[in-house]
Amino acid sequence: MKKEFDKEKIEYHIRGLLEAIGDDPDREGLRETPKRVANMYSEVFEGMRYSNHEIAEMFGKTFDMEYSTQPYIVMKDITVFSYCEHHIALMYDMSVNVAYIPNGRVLGLSKIARICDMAAKRLQLQEKLGSDIAEIIAEAANTDSVAVKIVGSHSCMTARGIGNVAARTETRTLTGEFKENAELAKIVE
Repeated sequence: MKKEFDKEKIEYHIRGLLEAIGDDPDREGLRETPKRVANMYSEVFEGMRYSNHEIAEMFGKTFDMEYSTQPYIVMKDITVFSYCEHHIALMYDMSVNVAYIPNGRVLGLSKIARICDMAAKRLQLQEKLGSDIAEIIAEAANTDSVAVKIVGSHSCMTARGIGNVAARTETRTLTGEFKENAELAKIVE
């Protein structure tokens, strides 16, 4: 069930944040900022409105494999962004590779990218994002064998703190046959 955001509360707190950092929320450039941020948060955190199960149901359109003899399905270079739950900092330039072993039916290709996008639209850790994508794909495709590789940059590393702009984080989530077979797991590389 879709949960709604309290945009008025977000606007109130963004106004307070602007004051707290020493700016004037009533100046021309900032007057509409609380409303704009509330609208943006509604969009970029849309995935928080749904459970993994609900996302699997939304994007679980499958097709019979009668015309396919492929032992696995791979989609690479799906671009997403998310926000780190520790700093609410942007995780950007993220590339997701997904593979799964079909169980008689295959997901519509656009559904794989939609699942990755919706799972990323949460306050998130990259490791958790990979696990969420694998869980949703597994349910939507009715399979226990899923591999997810994510490579991305985190502004909590690149724009603050250590300030290492070249740092990239790489994570993998492997289930079923991908976890048991290291050679098979390489297909998400």
